[in-house]
Amino acid sequence: MKRVVVKVGSAVLTQDGEIALSRMQALVNFLAQLRQKYEVILVSSGAVAGGYTKLKLDRSILANKQALAAIGQPVLMGRYAKKFEKHDIVTAQVLVTAANLNKADDIQRVKNTVETLLENGVIPIVNENDATATDELEVGDNDQLSAYITKHTDSDMLVILSDIDAFYDSDPRKNSDAKVLKVVHTIDEEMLTQEVTPNNVFATGGIVTKLKAAAYLLEDNKEMFLASGFDLSDVKSFMLEGIHKGGTLFTKGE
Repeated sequence: MKRVVVKVGSAVLTQDGEIALSRMQALVNFLAQLRQKYEVILVSSGAVAGGYTKLKLDRSILANKQALAAIGQPVLMGRYAKKFEKHDIVTAQVLVTAANLNKADDIQRVKNTVETLLENGVIPIVNENDATATDELEVGDNDQLSAYITKHTDSDMLVILSDIDAFYDSDPRKNSDAKVLKVVHTIDEEMLTQEVTPNNVFATGGIVTKLKAAAYLLEDNKEMFLASGFDLSDVKSFMLEGIHKGGTLFTKGE
């Protein structure tokens, strides 16, 4: 059975300072279907946003952001557990830091934990340990984290569900004629050094971090699929039916 990592961003999981429960349920329903075809690992943002629903702190201050993550992580996990329970699926929290992903023995321990969870039918939900991460140590965003997890858990593909529904030949917010690039084999170095422009107050990424994740995986001959997390029809078509309607596939293959 192939193994996939699905990453969902804060822009998808939150709305108006709250966790977007209907979108979370739609995601969980999709993952329950996906699990019939693949082993599934979820990388989920939303801890800081979850914390913000309980305590309104200024997120631009690192200590506040870490405190919000500490409050929000169990909130987020509790919501996931309840929604997966409807499908008789058990979930597990796996918190990692950049330091874990820089040491071979730590990487092996993370991999062993994930392997054991998958073997027992549990969905691992991975997040960066924002409550203890520092500026020097943090992975930076969950796009990069999900790419590292895809590589280090021997997963075949990363699926990123975002407020960005595909990779376009120009910025669709500025150019109404922008066209979706359905299949991408290489990424220009120039694209990877652009300024990061997240659309959401809780997000840390943007298209640039997604392209960096894709470039990292292409180097390792792994694939990445980018699609909307608001409307899951494209990812369902691609992953469940093998029909590529929308979204972008980053692949070395022809």
